[in-house]
Amino acid sequence: MDYAHLVEEKIKQALKDGDFDHLPGRGKPLPKDEFAHLPEEVRNSYRILKNANMLPEEMVLKKEISELEDILAEIKDPQLSAHYKKKITEKQIRFDILMEKRKWSESSAFQQYQRKIDNKFGL
Repeated sequence: MDYAHLVEEKIKQALKDGDFDHLPGRGKPLPKDEFAHLPEEVRNSYRILKNANMLPEEMVLKKEISELEDILAEIKDPQLSAHYKKKITEKQIRFDILMEKRKWSESSAFQQYQRKIDNKFGL
């Protein structure tokens, strides 16, 4: 069943009734798409993941690495420090393997996105 016609009629009626006149942001440009720099074929996937509060594995790994580095910066015990360095190295290797499989590291879109992620985590 084609609902497009029905939806279009509802929108036209709402416009006529002024239902959209007092919406926040009315008359202002739409916000810039935060995923515009990603390849078109992955944008919607990332948007869905973000809306579901889910992150791709590589982003989770990057976040964990950042958190471990913050912890490591506070540690004075050499043995505990070595333990955290090992964990960071393991996660970095896993991240590198994921990136190599996806060959995203060669993509200019990935590099731009990676810089944004690094900036958010203060790297």
